[in-house]
Amino acid sequence: MPGLVLVDGGLPQLHAAAEALEGLGITDQALASIAKREEWIYVYGQEDEPMALDRFSPVLHLIQSLRDEAHRFAVTFHRARRGAGRLSSELEKIPGIGPKTVKKLLQHFGSADRIRQATEDELAKVVGRAAARRVAYAATDSRAGASSGSSSA
Repeated sequence: MPGLVLVDGGLPQLHAAAEALEGLGITDQALASIAKREEWIYVYGQEDEPMALDRFSPVLHLIQSLRDEAHRFAVTFHRARRGAGRLSSELEKIPGIGPKTVKKLLQHFGSADRIRQATEDELAKVVGRAAARRVAYAATDSRAGASSGSSSA
């Protein structure tokens, strides 16, 4: 286990993290949280004595950087996951394209844009000619619909 688990949030988040750890049978883990608005640091077991670090403290800046990086990572992860989910349902609407084909495409190309930009030959190397033709046709059809739909005034 790490030397310290740092939680983003105030007292409610600190207590939720402590409960989660206790639920896993982990009771001796050092645990602290950083409350964003005040930038106070709460240490589990000493919640009535929050630490207020100087605004210019290198320790505070390090903790803020860790929190900001965790936010960036989480947001990027969820955006990618949400995008993959939308693409997956979009692909499954194509007649003759099932979940296994969708999974192969996503694993190989990695993103919706790459699948849409792929040529029929590139798609065929992954899912076969018939499925590739269906996906390429749907991608071409959606690009044509997007460009013609924006010109109506």
